[in-house]
Amino acid sequence: MAPQSGEAAEGEEAVALTRVHHPDLVLMDIRMPGANGLAATTAICADPSLSATRVLILTTFETDEYVAQALRAGASGFLGKDVSADALLDGIRTVAAGDALLSPTATRALITRFLTTPEQDAPPAERLTALTTREREVMALAAEGRSNTEIAHHLVVSPLTVRTHIQRAMTKLHARDRTQLVVIAYQTGLVRPQPSR
Repeated sequence: MAPQSGEAAEGEEAVALTRVHHPDLVLMDIRMPGANGLAATTAICADPSLSATRVLILTTFETDEYVAQALRAGASGFLGKDVSADALLDGIRTVAAGDALLSPTATRALITRFLTTPEQDAPPAERLTALTTREREVMALAAEGRSNTEIAHHLVVSPLTVRTHIQRAMTKLHARDRTQLVVIAYQTGLVRPQPSR
């Protein structure tokens, strides 16, 4: 069976098509008529029947407010519309594989706004007690933006071992994907944003 795709002009339509087709990935714009892309992302990520669907936000508006809202809504990645076609394809593959993807601009915005301003309902640090020491270590390195290969090299283990630790941490912390795992790492204080030099 050939993969199905759909295209929506507004947020409500994007949510409806996602519920019909259950795609692996939704490429979402923030500015849309009706319910915007953030509202549509929230609806998609909150729907238990769509738990396998990842959302990649593609927009010209990489402001700290939009990045924070998109990640709180459950988006797995955030790219500016100025990316090349190759970078976009790499981004789609990255998010579809369950990894986090943030453009450099979105990463800076995330650190300066979202991660440095804890939410009222932020997970307490005690939540991390469910993790092994190695899982916390791998999670912290992932939150610093290191790839599985870089983490494996740093810890002198295989990339498959790193992926296993990431998956176990996600399961224990009920994180939808690697992006949420990174957010939890900052919210719980496992990793702290480094001031820019």
